Amino acid sequence: MLYSIIALVLLVADQVVKYLVRTGIDLGQSIPFIPHLLDLTYVQNTGAAFSILREHTWLLTLISAVVVVVIAVLVQRKFFQGWLGLTAAMLVMCGGVGNLIDRVVLGYVTDMFQTTFMNFAVFNLADCYITIGVVLLFLYVLFFYPDSNQKEVEPHGDCDLPDNGT
Repeated sequence: MLYSIIALVLLVADQVVKYLVRTGIDLGQSIPFIPHLLDLTYVQNTGAAFSILREHTWLLTLISAVVVVVIAVLVQRKFFQGWLGLTAAMLVMCGGVGNLIDRVVLGYVTDMFQTTFMNFAVFNLADCYITIGVVLLFLYVLFFYPDSNQKEVEPHGDCDLPDNGT
């Protein structure tokens, strides 16, 4: 339940920020947000990260929907366990849904954050959620996911008992 509430708050934050950018900044306009670090630049992205698959909104919509459904099924089947696994899944799903809403309703994803200290793609909150979620997912799978190949060691008589000096 807690993860659902957090996901809803994050999704609302993503959509509110996108709405404020669409209604408060002209397309292509850039305004300082955090000086020497981050500008708000209104971009309509019809592609994925770094504008990959530009103008293929229908394909990206389908891929996003499939990824969100697959993660939801994996959560339901308890593939993700513990706070790290569930947080990773929640962030990826939340970001996917946030960008999916834009693609379905607007035909593009609203991007707005542009780094000023280096040349990098313009991105949004949902992209941040996805990126952080994927990093956490890798950490979860590499270090915390239960390995199904490991078998529990069962004692095989006295030879497995520690020698306590008797």
